[in-house]
Amino acid sequence: MNAPKLLQLNRRNPGPSSSRQVRQGLHWLMLAVVLLVCALLVYVYRTRHRNTDHPQPGRFSRAQKIAEGVFWLPIHGSNVYFVQSDADWVLIDTAWGNSGLVIREAAESLFGPASRPAAILLTHDHPDHDGAALQLAREWECPVYVHPAEVALATATDLATIEQYANPMDRWVILPIMRVLPQRWVRSMIARDSLEDVVQTLDLTWALPALPEWRWIPTPGHSPGHVAFFRERDRVLITGDALLTVDLDSFPGWLSLGSQRGKPRLSVAPWYINWDQKEAEKSASALLALEPGVIASGHGTPLVLGMSDSDK
Repeated sequence: MNAPKLLQLNRRNPGPSSSRQVRQGLHWLMLAVVLLVCALLVYVYRTRHRNTDHPQPGRFSRAQKIAEGVFWLPIHGSNVYFVQSDADWVLIDTAWGNSGLVIREAAESLFGPASRPAAILLTHDHPDHDGAALQLAREWECPVYVHPAEVALATATDLATIEQYANPMDRWVILPIMRVLPQRWVRSMIARDSLEDVVQTLDLTWALPALPEWRWIPTPGHSPGHVAFFRERDRVLITGDALLTVDLDSFPGWLSLGSQRGKPRLSVAPWYINWDQKEAEKSASALLALEPGVIASGHGTPLVLGMSDSDK
C-alpha cells in the first residue's frame, strides 16, 4: 500500500461537518482523559524539568540507524534524529526538557566523546521538540535554527506571544492553567526558556548548515513556522509533526507513544493540537507528493516505503 492511501485510511476530518457533529460526543469522551494527561505532562515538563537531565540515561540512549547517516532516538514518545554528512553532523529536534543527557550519550556513542554538532535544527518550537535545545546549545556552543515564523515563539518572554501560536488544546487547557498561576512566576518561566541567545533563522534558499544534500521544506499548519527536512538522493524525509507515523486521533495511538509499539500508521496530527488544520492537511499532502522512501516523524516509529535494507 502506498503512502497516500495509508494517509487516507488514517486521517480524520476535524471540520464542522454534519458527520463530525454526529460523533463529536463520543470523540470527546474518548479524548478527554488524554487531553488532561497531556496537559499535565506539558505543564510538569515545561515548568520543572526543561533544563535538567534524565535520571537514567543509559537505558534510553542508543540510537538506531534508519538510513545512511540518519539515526533515530525515541525519548518519552518524541523522536530525535542525528544526521551525519561527511565529518559533520546535526541534531534535529531535542525532545522534552529532561532529555539532554540521553541525547549527549547517544551522540557520543555515534560520533565520539569530543564530537559536537554543527547545529541543532528544530522542526518547530513546541516543548516536546525544543525542550533540551537551550541546554544542549550552550553545552555544545552551537546555534539552534528555526523557521523565521517560529522565532517569536522561540524567543518569547510573555504569555501574549505564546497565545498567538496557540492551538485548540493550548487555548482550552494549557493557557487557562498558566493564567491562574502567579504571573510573575509564569513570566520568569517563559523568559528562562527563551532561545534568544542561541537561535538563528533558516536560510531562505532552503539550504541547511553542514548538510549539503538536504533542504528544508515549509510545512505550516501544526505551527506557523513548522518545517520538514528532505534528502532527495534517497528520499529520506524528516517530518516533525507535519506528518506522523502514529494515529494520535485515536486512544490506542496515544497509548502507544511511550512504548513505540505497534505498526506505523501515517496520519495528520489531530486538529486539537494543530494551529491551522487546513494548512496542516495541505502540508501533509505536499510531503507525500515528494514520494518519500523513509518517513521519520516527530512521533511514532519511522516508516520505510519501498526501500530495501541495502538502501539504508
